[in-house]
Amino acid sequence: MGSVLGAIEKTLKSVDPEISSILDKALDGREISEKEGAKLFGATGPNLTLLMMVADYLRQTTVGEYATYVVNRNINFTNVCVKRCGFCAFSRDHRTEEGYFLPIHEVVRRAKEARAYGATEVCIQAGLAPGISGEFYTELVRSIKKEVPELHIHAFSPEEVKYGAKRLGISYKEFLLMLKEAGIGSLPGTSAEILEQSVRDLISPGRIKVEEWVEIIKTAHKIGIPTTSTIMYGHVETDEQRARHIALIREIQKQTHGFTEFVPLSFVHWEAPMYTKRLIQAQFRLPTGADVLRMYAVSRVMLNRYIPNIQVSWVKEGTRFSQVGLLSGANDMGGTLMNESISTAAGATNGQLVRPRDFVRMARDIGRIPAERSTLYQILRVHEEGEPNHPLDSVVDPDEVFGSYQKLLRTSEFRFVELTKGSNFA
Repeated sequence: MGSVLGAIEKTLKSVDPEISSILDKALDGREISEKEGAKLFGATGPNLTLLMMVADYLRQTTVGEYATYVVNRNINFTNVCVKRCGFCAFSRDHRTEEGYFLPIHEVVRRAKEARAYGATEVCIQAGLAPGISGEFYTELVRSIKKEVPELHIHAFSPEEVKYGAKRLGISYKEFLLMLKEAGIGSLPGTSAEILEQSVRDLISPGRIKVEEWVEIIKTAHKIGIPTTSTIMYGHVETDEQRARHIALIREIQKQTHGFTEFVPLSFVHWEAPMYTKRLIQAQFRLPTGADVLRMYAVSRVMLNRYIPNIQVSWVKEGTRFSQVGLLSGANDMGGTLMNESISTAAGATNGQLVRPRDFVRMARDIGRIPAERSTLYQILRVHEEGEPNHPLDSVVDPDEVFGSYQKLLRTSEFRFVELTKGSNFA
């Protein structure tokens, strides 16, 4: 035992004193500054090991030993978009044969099917298709609520809220109130990428501006619509910009208390136009495994007092590496999804469904307690040994049961150019 303790003590002595001091602050419950966060993003070797240990300790003392997940379904109702973001391989021009659009009745069918498989949430996001009205968004929500009233609707990024409000010629608040009245439960805090305008102008010119994103999020929170928060990292941003992004999220949370979780999303570059076509003149810093672990850990250290839930992304990282993220400050495993299009289009190869039994194994294998949660982090079920299988556990081929992005690209049934001839979005 003495030799083990001696080795640990020797390792700790090699830790950068500045990093050690920052982590001491975190353990004391004090706030970590942007500059200190940027310093932690440079942690390697024993410094990274200690950072992960502290993040995991903070996770344990803040949210305990539950590793949670939500049974949900993604519905990306169209890939047609008026924007051309450099990181997005999902979107298509409205004139292409690969552009699809799921009418409201098909989205409702998918929502009902999801509920039949035990889903408590549908997550709905899509491209900004030309020709659709602002009322489409509210009618979509209302139609789902009519058929599946118990389903939580987690829908529409700030970019989509901006688009819908613009189509109607009304304020963000007025549009958000319309969505709330229709039955929306929460918004995904996506379209954030890096909340620094110089980065956004480089990777996605014409994308929603930082101040617009912040205004929409704050407005949603103020009228009682909670949201998630995200960061998309591992492209051209600096450590300082990452830290400033997290600090901005923290400042919003101090004011509104409306964020339910923080979700780091590593950049999937394989099919991203700005990478494959070298659309921007910049040095890419693609995320490594250590980079992903640093992001989870720094997120926990900087946000722990304000946003207790840090989510891993199995879509980006796979389930095996996501397990390691749960040892680096994260406590949530994300959703079952059933369908996944956006990361798949960018070249991710981790599939579109994780069954509840797989989440259970992920959690138990690292000594955590697996639990199903609601969108807003209410514990719905703590898994016990020997319990019956979940309906999703019986799904052998999710592509066959739920369809796939590749099938949507090939089918003529929902082709956008055909649907728009009669403006048939219902």
